[in-house]
Amino acid sequence: MPVLNYPLNILLLSTPVGPLGSGLGGGVELTIHNIAKALSQRGHGIKIVAPAGSICASFPLVEIAGELQTTAQSEGRDALITLPPDPVLANMWDYAHQVQDEYDLLLNFAYDWLPFYLTPFFRCPIAHLVSMGSLTEAMDRIIGQVALQFPNTVAVHTQAQAETFPFSERCRPIGNGLDLSLYQFCPEPADYLGWVGRIAPEKGLEDAVAAAQKTGMQLKIWGILQDAPYWHDICDQFPNAPVSYEGFLPTHQLQQELGKCRALIMTPRWVEAFGNVAMEAIACGVPVIAYRRGGPTEIIIDGKTGWLVEPDSVDGLVQAIARLDQIDRHACRQQAEADYSLAAMGDRLEQWFAEIAGARSQRGKGVNEWMGGRVME
Repeated sequence: MPVLNYPLNILLLSTPVGPLGSGLGGGVELTIHNIAKALSQRGHGIKIVAPAGSICASFPLVEIAGELQTTAQSEGRDALITLPPDPVLANMWDYAHQVQDEYDLLLNFAYDWLPFYLTPFFRCPIAHLVSMGSLTEAMDRIIGQVALQFPNTVAVHTQAQAETFPFSERCRPIGNGLDLSLYQFCPEPADYLGWVGRIAPEKGLEDAVAAAQKTGMQLKIWGILQDAPYWHDICDQFPNAPVSYEGFLPTHQLQQELGKCRALIMTPRWVEAFGNVAMEAIACGVPVIAYRRGGPTEIIIDGKTGWLVEPDSVDGLVQAIARLDQIDRHACRQQAEADYSLAAMGDRLEQWFAEIAGARSQRGKGVNEWMGGRVME
């Protein structure tokens, strides 16, 4: 198995749908920060490229001006490839093209057509971390082409996410990780539930609200208010539900509030690629009740660190809430420490990068011409 034996200089290219710190990028924002931290702790050089207005105090940051990209979640299978007049996505990748010779590897976090299309035109190798499952025919086609032409360069978070693509066998699941020192274990919760995420239809918030109404247990909601009409429809549909919108909080504040919850409720209508908030919850000792769909099914140990229920079943959520006393909060924290530390994620990332180098060598380019000879068998 190939291993890295020298530190790399890596350029991370963020999502173009919003500045880092805004919450518009959803879980990708947390993923970028944690990957940067995991790699820098191992001596790799890290710089991040992100839309103007981004906040990232821990790492060198290049802010790029331009119009934000539309998110892909609700565009439909036949959505066309689009760019605004002054696209921040194109501007970010133009910058990357100019500076590519300063780096050993570019790491792409954008779930968008353009970075995949540009891959063959770069001298520097590009690793793509795909943050969502199959959403459009155009994206499936271009990701599949890159995965075939550049073996091992396409990674996903979970096998469930990979299986949404017709080329699932070419996707490398690498999970995710956290700086667990930032997440405080809370052994004695308060008497309320939590829900965290972008407030948008694909997240299924109305089911969590319906469950709160049926149980009479308070539900606190955190996240960016991405779709205001959707939120107002929920409020109109459940006017007497014991819910409160607590706004969008940065990680250090969110974990303090999340840790007090009796459980985190996850109600996605779509296949979540991973579910960072499930990982964050168990790190605080909070059990997770989630639909048996997508990434959370590979995070939650049913009956031990939470409950997996039939997708779209409010009654299933209610029944799981009634069984929360069966979950040991210490077991939740222990699972996070075993599977989702920065060290564990760093191991997976370095193995991925080394295998990219190995695949590139087999295509006819010597390893010493790529990554500066920094990979060995």
